[in-house]
Amino acid sequence: SRFETCWPALMKDSHGVIIIFNPELPSHLKEIEMWYSCFVQQQPLLDSQCLLVAHHKPGSAEDTENLSLAYPLNKLKLIHSNLEEDPEDVRMEFMKYFRSIITIINESREREEMSIIS
Repeated sequence: SRFETCWPALMKDSHGVIIIFNPELPSHLKEIEMWYSCFVQQQPLLDSQCLLVAHHKPGSAEDTENLSLAYPLNKLKLIHSNLEEDPEDVRMEFMKYFRSIITIINESREREEMSIIS
């Protein structure tokens, strides 16, 4: 990708990664493996710091709701977003995700402070 030179700047000090993809496109299913590898595994971030969002366009096929991703993506939190049908559900999931990231940041900060003290 022509933006690869920008990736290190994007990744610097990041605490979480949200990968949004179209589950109807087979090419996207291959690409999310690459995004996961570059942005999560190589940083390294915890799997809990990554959120996958399968975004369904209006009138899209329903059979992609039962998406089964291969390892290692199947370890990640996956939510389905359909903003026409259930925007509130998506908002709740995002809030849960952000709360979990804040918890991780606070815990690591406390660990750093303890290591400085001791």
